[in-house]
Parts: sequence; C-alpha cells; structure tokens
Amino acid sequence: MEQQQAATPRPDRTSPVRHADGGEPIDVEQAEAALVEHYPRLARLAYVVLPPGPHRGRRVLAAHAVVQRALPRRPGPGTALPAQRGGDPAVDPGYALMRLRVLRAALAVGRRRWQPAAPLPQVWGLRLFPRSGGADELALDQALSTLSAPARAAFMLRDLERLSALETRRILEAAGVADTRGALAEAERAALPAGSRDRALLESVEFDPCALQARPTDLIRRRQHGRAALAAGAAVAVCGALLGLPGGGWGPSRAAAPPYARNTAAEAALDPGRLAVSSPTAWKTAARPDFSTWPARGDRTGDKALLRRALTVWARPGPQVSVTATPGTSAGPAAGPPQLLFAGVVDRVVVVLFHDGLRVVRYAEPTDGQPRDDGTGTALDFARTDGAAADSSTALVADRASGNARYLTAPWVTSVRAVDLVRPDAAGQRVTVDADGLTSPVPIPRPKERCGGWPALRVGGRLDGQPGGVPGSRPGGELLTDLGELAPARLTYGPPDAPASVSGPEGRTAWARTACQLPAVRSQGVRAVNTWRFAQQALPGGGGTAAWLCTRAETWRGAGSRTMTQFQVPPPSGQPYATGAVTARADGGTACGPRAPRVLSGVLWKSRIGRWWLLAAGSDQVTSITATDGVRGRVPGRLLTVLATAGAHAELTGTLTGGGTVHGLR
Repeated sequence: MEQQQAATPRPDRTSPVRHADGGEPIDVEQAEAALVEHYPRLARLAYVVLPPGPHRGRRVLAAHAVVQRALPRRPGPGTALPAQRGGDPAVDPGYALMRLRVLRAALAVGRRRWQPAAPLPQVWGLRLFPRSGGADELALDQALSTLSAPARAAFMLRDLERLSALETRRILEAAGVADTRGALAEAERAALPAGSRDRALLESVEFDPCALQARPTDLIRRRQHGRAALAAGAAVAVCGALLGLPGGGWGPSRAAAPPYARNTAAEAALDPGRLAVSSPTAWKTAARPDFSTWPARGDRTGDKALLRRALTVWARPGPQVSVTATPGTSAGPAAGPPQLLFAGVVDRVVVVLFHDGLRVVRYAEPTDGQPRDDGTGTALDFARTDGAAADSSTALVADRASGNARYLTAPWVTSVRAVDLVRPDAAGQRVTVDADGLTSPVPIPRPKERCGGWPALRVGGRLDGQPGGVPGSRPGGELLTDLGELAPARLTYGPPDAPASVSGPEGRTAWARTACQLPAVRSQGVRAVNTWRFAQQALPGGGGTAAWLCTRAETWRGAGSRTMTQFQVPPPSGQPYATGAVTARADGGTACGPRAPRVLSGVLWKSRIGRWWLLAAGSDQVTSITATDGVRGRVPGRLLTVLATAGAHAELTGTLTGGGTVHGLR
C-alpha cells in the first residue's frame, strides 16, 4: 500500500532564538494580530504545558487565561523578540514572541503548583472541558501528565512546532527553563504509546481547549442564587421606575433592547417607508449587477409592522436574540436606510433579508411567535459582501432546516441543479425555483460526518439576454457550496491569476478529490475557493503519475485566507475520486494567490516495494529545487525525486525565473 506523509510539516517554524537582548521591538498591534490568527495553536500549547490538575475544565480556563494575558500591554522590553538567526523570511516575529510569552506564563503556573492569576475567564452556569479523543489520544495525555512542565514544553516544541533540538533549547532557555538539556532528555525518553510522535494526535480535539463540551453546574445551588438575584432585580426595577428611565420603552418589538441614541440617520434606518427598493429590471441595465440590483421579493414586502420590527431588532437586538456574524463583519446598526431584498415565509419562519452596501443581514422569527422544534426563535445574521460582483452574488441562504437549505437566487438566475462534488460524472438533480426566486430544499454539507459526498449547486444565468451568461463564468454555470455563511462560496478551478468556473472534466475531477477538505475553511467568511493543478510528477518504480494541487480560500474581508497543497496519487481501483493527501497548510500569505501565483511543496512517499522517497514539485516559475536538513538534494527544473528515510524532515527552496526564491509551503 502506498503511503505518504508531509515532508515539511513545520507551519510555524521560528529561527533559533539567542538568549540576548537586541532584537527589534515588536508593535503591540503586531503581537495582537499574531495572537488572534494563531489563538487555537497557542491555546493548545498552553493547555499541554500547564499542570494536568484534577479538573480538565479548570485547565481549559487557565489555558485561555494564559494566552490572553500573554499579550503585551505596551511597547517595551517585553515586546522585543531576542535576536534570531538564519534570516528566514517566513518567520512571523509576532507569533514567535507570543509563543515565547505563552510558554513563560504556562511554566510559571507550573512552578506555582496550579495557581493561575485571578480572575480566570468565567462561564456562569456551565462547566467546559475538551472533547474526548480515542484510545491513542488518552494514552498520550496520561503519558504527558507524568512529565515535568519543561519536558512537556520541549515535547510540544519538538513534535507540534517541529523545531530542532537546538532551537528547542534556545526557546526553553528564553522562557526561563534552567535545565534545557534535561527537559529535552526527559521528553525524548518518555514512555509514550506507539504513534504518539504523530502530529495528528497532538492536533486532535483531546488537546484542543477551543473545541469544548458544556455541562451544567450545581442546579440546586443556582436556583437558590437565582431567587436572590430575582429579588435584587425587582428592587432595581422599582428604583428605576421611581427615578424615571430614559428613552421610549422597549420599542415596537419585545426582541429589541431599549433605544440608546436619537439622531437623524438612526431614525431613518428604522423607518420601513425609507427602505431602498430596486426595480424588477434594474439588473438588466446595471453596469455591475450585484446585490444592489436585486429587486425586493416575497409575500411580506408590504408588511410595515414586520419590516419595522426587523429594523428595530437590527439596530438594538435584545438579549434573547441569537446574533451571528461571519469573521470580520460588523454587527452594528445600519448607517442609513438599507435595501430590502426579501420578506416572506420560508419553512415556518418569517425571513427578511437586507443589504446595506457592505453586508447582507438576515432577520428571522417564527411564524406563530413561538420557537421552532429545534429551539430557535428570533435570529439576526450578518455576512460581509462588499465588492460582490455578478459571479459572487448569485444566491443567499434564506433558511436552513432539517439538513437542507433554501436559497434566494439572483434575478438573472435561470437554472439551478443540485450536484455532488464527489460524483462529478453524475448529472445532478434539477432544483425548482418559485416566482420569488426561492429554491426548493436542497441538501447541505455535513462536515461532522464521514465525507461520503459534498452537496453543491450549479447555477446558470443570463444577463440582459446575453448568451454568455453571468460575467466571468463559462458554459455550465457557477459552482456554489454552503460553508456555513449567508452567501455560499464560489468554487473555481485554474491558475490563481485567472480562476474560472468549474466546467471541464479536469476541474470536476480535481474538485471531486478536494471536496472533503472543505470543512477546514467553514465559517471563516469565505468568498471563493480556487483549486489548481500546478504540477504532475512520475512516481518512482513505475507507480504512475501523481498530481500536485494547490487550494486557496479567499475571504470577503481580504485577510484570513487559507492555503493548502495536495498530493494526489493515482486513485486505487474502484475509487476514481479518492481524496488527496494534504502536504501543507498555511494561514494568510500570498502563496497560490493572484499576487503570487507560485508554490513549492514536498511529501514523503512510500513506494510499493517499501522505499521512502522525498518528492517535491513547484509551479511553472520554479527553475530548480534544493532540499536540505534531513534530506539533501538539488535538481534543475521543478520536480525533485530523492531517496529518503521514514520520518525525515526536509527544507525546500526553489529558484524562480528571473531570480528570487520560494520556500516550501508549511
């Protein structure tokens, strides 16, 4: 059986740190950006290094407290990273500084014998603890609990961060560990279960303090406290009535909070009579058809009471309203009268969709004023959609229920088909669209289940009678999929500087073997996901030809993109669309994007006769590849094949046409 493993699994490798002053000061804003971007990774590091303790929930809160308090308060000595060696341009100084400060704090907690500085983050009425992993993760957790805190820190730096022994010692020394060699030795000789050095175990939910389960605390005690709080609240209410509360009460909707401001723009945004409404034919003559050219549709567009209620809740949602927003999206009120896109009943829910030029806002309430079977009531959802063009404004999610979704389609959409990305040869099923542009229920992806398929929509349309369809598309229409946002993500195929609709067999096959990797970019405010076959490589020993693909998810906010490379060997018999192996992942950066349409990646691959090889490939701009560290080799061209050993690490560097270099994606 052929196997493969990542040859460059060091996404956050930092150059060795000298225990000396003189590093360049780092802005607090830069440190904060690194903390936000890498927060789950830093929390995982703190969670493992902290003492096990008797309660996993307390350890979770302590891990979050350690990471959040690690952010420097002001520029100064604490924000200067010790000097680094190597001049590696991939180093993120902000992340390196935050990792060092998190390690210092976690080790300090261990020396105090579990006394994290108060106050910890508190979650009233709930106990939080990580999800349980399998037998391997449990065995690894028990083995780590027998190590000292410095040894656990050394283990994480070596096996999760993929640092060398020298790098690990220098960082431990900077974090205040006196005996760094002893910590490394203890981590190396620890009696760990088989397979514990596999990075996948450390990245499992067992060690993830950001993937939590919740259970109630002592309910009887909470009732006693609740009665006391109720009495105190009644006293406050009486005093408030006597003194006179500001404002005009709770407004026209019980779901809305009391008004907090009075000004002309705010008043205009609450008036349903001032809502902007496009004509039914505006999209036909618009210079750029987008959400602003959608007409108002639905059977409740004339319901002034509903529209006023929706606008009021948007301006000041009450505590019982469920509010969600995609990353980077403001949940604040409209600056002025928004545009009405839809108002009507969808699956026993009254839905109103607005557009204010930057965001799409969805208001939903039960038709009978009571929560639905799944417990949901009034909801307010925000999604950023600024800069949307015709190809990225073809549909919006109107409602999700029972594993299905109903979409509101653009007025230029003429056909919708439900397809399965994993089965590209199937024609798909026709989806009916009613007079208001609402589709019939279609399945949505189930990322928490085993990936046996991935539902998507193929949307065809025509603008102003032009047979070319939606601008930027090709025959066959746009391919869309639900990634947990109001606006479905557009899927494309082709070079990063010219991605196109997925229409031909090459693009469909590529997405069939990539679709099951999409859960990694759900709920991130993703606008479009492009995949691209940047190289093909003959496998040693007559193993056939493998494909190298780079997949990049772009967000509406610009920042927060995610990139991964895949190695797709010839599929086994009976599985023509087997999922490819991910060889590298990166958050942010420009690799495989329109600004830098180039990439270099490598993988360790085991042939049928049991030999391990380092295989690497680069995009068209790569003229030579050099491998260093655990595997050494250099070849002209953009394909590298070198004999290796199991578990070897390699650093890849490519030379580009016209000068310059590119490093292997990590």
